Amino acid sequence: MRATTNRAMATQPLSCYLPIMTKLEKIEQDIASLSASDVAKLAEWFAEFHADLWDKQIEADANTGKLDALADRALADHRAGKSTPL
Repeated sequence: MRATTNRAMATQPLSCYLPIMTKLEKIEQDIASLSASDVAKLAEWFAEFHADLWDKQIEADANTGKLDALADRALADHRAGKSTPL
């Protein structure tokens, strides 16, 4: 019986015994190994990347009308004198 068990174990992929790192965990590990100047460059790149994502989401929301109610309320508040000059 022991030989059967060993043979069965030998056919199992090795990955079933090792923890599998997620893509995000791999990225985090890679970032942790960067130099300070590379982290600064990455941070600058990521800030721009994130801002672009935000802009695309706002544009998509505006195009689908998701912001219409907010805009209408802001305009109504402004007309009612509830806004202050910048």
